[in-house]
Amino acid sequence: MTYRVCFVCTGNICRSPMAESVFRARVAAAGLDGLVEVDSAGTDGWHEGEGADPRAETVLRESGYAAGHAARRFDPSWFARLDLVVALDSGHLRSLRRLAPTKRDADKVRLLRSYDPAAGDDLDVPDPYYGDAGGFEECLEMVETASTGLLAAVRTDLEGQAA
Repeated sequence: MTYRVCFVCTGNICRSPMAESVFRARVAAAGLDGLVEVDSAGTDGWHEGEGADPRAETVLRESGYAAGHAARRFDPSWFARLDLVVALDSGHLRSLRRLAPTKRDADKVRLLRSYDPAAGDDLDVPDPYYGDAGGFEECLEMVETASTGLLAAVRTDLEGQAA
């Protein structure tokens, strides 16, 4: 059985494609790439069909991650096939939970930084779009840190499905 994860930010050109790339690499390194499918989308369709922000792609490549992406908008029908929807900030969390057709679907939505015990109460990954390259580096660092806990949670879910 495939476990499906979708990362969601606003336009699907900065934070969520970065999270998708990092988590896909973590999944592959853990030997789970045949069991876990990783995707991303945006809450809005402003950038549909566009590539990721060049600054995001640069930071990803410089850190050894794959780049290459086409933005798309999250569709509420996807809840039926997804196991986990990972929001990058609290605004996305609220939007996605409002879009969810059922309470069970709304419960699939989690904040990425909730998987980082050191994040404390600050669970938003700030949008780097209006800043400089440093904001993209900070975003990547937050995504990498939270991805460790997220991978552990996904492993636990996979073990629960196998039992």
